[in-house]
Amino acid sequence: MNNKRMRVLYFTKYTSKGASSRLRSYQYFPKLKEHGILVDVSPLFNDSYLKKIYGGEGAKKEILVNYLQRLIILFKVYKYDKIIIEKELFPYFPPIFELLLKTLKINFIVDYDDAIFHNYDMSSNKLVRQFLGNKIDRVMRYSSFVIAGNSYLAMRANAAGAKQIMVLPTVIDLKKYESHFYKKDQGFILGWIGSPSTFKYVKMIEDVLERLVEQYDIQIHIIGSGYEKLGLVKNVKYIEWNEGKEIENVSKFDVGIMPLKNTSWEKGKCAYKLIQYMGCGKPVVASEVGMNIEVVKNGKNGFLVNSKKDWWDKISYYIKNPQIRNEHGRRGFEIVKEKYNLESVAHKLISIVKS
Repeated sequence: MNNKRMRVLYFTKYTSKGASSRLRSYQYFPKLKEHGILVDVSPLFNDSYLKKIYGGEGAKKEILVNYLQRLIILFKVYKYDKIIIEKELFPYFPPIFELLLKTLKINFIVDYDDAIFHNYDMSSNKLVRQFLGNKIDRVMRYSSFVIAGNSYLAMRANAAGAKQIMVLPTVIDLKKYESHFYKKDQGFILGWIGSPSTFKYVKMIEDVLERLVEQYDIQIHIIGSGYEKLGLVKNVKYIEWNEGKEIENVSKFDVGIMPLKNTSWEKGKCAYKLIQYMGCGKPVVASEVGMNIEVVKNGKNGFLVNSKKDWWDKISYYIKNPQIRNEHGRRGFEIVKEKYNLESVAHKLISIVKS
């Protein structure tokens, strides 16, 4: 019997400092290793790129260098038993290399946690729509397996003609969260965690937040917005994202929020913020969009909202009812424990890799 250990190459989009790569790939590596799978990782974009992007700078030089480095790595794929690609090999480039892998009978798995196909088929640039509109559909079809973060992404993969599809939600390592439940005697804190690119959703309800601060004198904690700020200045604390402290910082919230627009792009999002809040035992208020609808059991672990009036009403309700807050937080934690926990999902990924 051949006891050779399986070797897997991950083509991630970012290093572990990129949220999508950290959650969809890096956090599984120890689990894969436990099952005898050796992992090498080749991120497309390095930390220098991320620093510039999050700082609002251009990064054309980094993009060119990173593309060339990935091209070189592609010549080494024969050394591996399995190839796993986050989203695509080269953004805004035809799927030539994915087709080449298929032609050479090198099976590869692709993983999606965002509706990146809408970057192409709904682009404002006519040339992008014309030449790349069906790019991700082709990548899905060329692959041997599509891992989708939610049902919206899975439906697209099915329509594209993907051979095999499985929904694996973005999850948290609950063991890290259980030890960070935070009890405080300070005032009510409404919180949000994200990145500069998603902070625009918080700005949509800025006037509601301002009224809540004035009416109830609550605190608002914003984690990870970078250089982006709200117009209001009273009772708002901006916290730099730090991987080692994010659970501790989220655990200080009384309620976590996830506002979204209701467009096709947002339907592809995987509701990870909500899962983080719930993992810390916090109730949530979220826009009734996409996977939020699956994660939030309305009136049980949080509330789904559709208007600014809804945002005001539901957050006000939580401010006035701490007992309900705690009850909904406990229910949310149980939902995460059952459905969105690394331990419960990792074995599914391992079975896909080994199949």
